[in-house]
Amino acid sequence: MTVLRRSLRAFGHFWWDFLIGDSPEFVLATGVIIALAFLLDEGRLVATIVLPLVAAAFLLGSTYRGRKRAARPAAQEEAPASRVSPPTP
Repeated sequence: MTVLRRSLRAFGHFWWDFLIGDSPEFVLATGVIIALAFLLDEGRLVATIVLPLVAAAFLLGSTYRGRKRAARPAAQEEAPASRVSPPTP
């Protein structure tokens, strides 16, 4: 039973990391676009206009978020102070 549970848990972790990974907004965008495609099934002309705009909006939002995250200065760790005093001349 534990082998089966471990295997299922590892399988779930794999898919979570594969689908969500570092950018959960792509999974959200995919879900929203698929839902809109089903909702706009009757209005093909509207879907032809709306779906690419929604996809572009999600891509722009993701790009903005990535650039904002990359522009943040990394926390610099300072070296621990030496306990030995410097030599005096």
